[in-house]
Amino acid sequence: MNESSSKSLIARRFRGFLPVIVDVETGGLNAQTDALLEIAVVIVRMDWQGVLRPAGTLSHHVEPFPDARMDPASMVVNGIDPYHPFRFAVPENEALSAIFREVRREMRDTGCTRAILVGHNSFFDLGFLNAAVARTRIKRNPFHPFSSFDTVSLAGLAYGQTVLARALQAAGIRWDEREAHSAIYDVERTAELFCQIVNCWKDMGGWMPSED
Repeated sequence: MNESSSKSLIARRFRGFLPVIVDVETGGLNAQTDALLEIAVVIVRMDWQGVLRPAGTLSHHVEPFPDARMDPASMVVNGIDPYHPFRFAVPENEALSAIFREVRREMRDTGCTRAILVGHNSFFDLGFLNAAVARTRIKRNPFHPFSSFDTVSLAGLAYGQTVLARALQAAGIRWDEREAHSAIYDVERTAELFCQIVNCWKDMGGWMPSED
């Protein structure tokens, strides 16, 4: 298989969708009213043998949008000081535009027609992503607006665990509770989990596209 064929393998594996792992840290649970404070994504690539691997992480600290709510309990959990000068936070529009630009580039390179969000409790991350897109009126959102891959369901099927820390432990992937609730750390662990489940499915004889 040549390089161009291997690039299109991921498109054929996921029906033209490019899986992109996403994690957000927020000021609460309501995507319409609560601040988006961090966003991180992991691009994954599939080699000519059909093995899926993380290929790079993109992340931004995000400025709270005007009048955004930040629930004190949520802020204790994520430990974010939204106005700390060394966060180097950027507006939502700038953060999303930079990430979307790289996702679209990967779509072009792999022949995919749409990105699909992968997340642990993916509806949460997708809800905040969609709300930020609506606020900023970004026109070229590469992500499917309502479909996603949820590693909660996948890990429950593969390992009998739905909590991220326990699913990672069952999968043999390192988890450090001290690093948790950082968008970068959580998204990279979720990406490892997703890749491992997809690769295990392949190794057990699950469906994969032909190599011709």
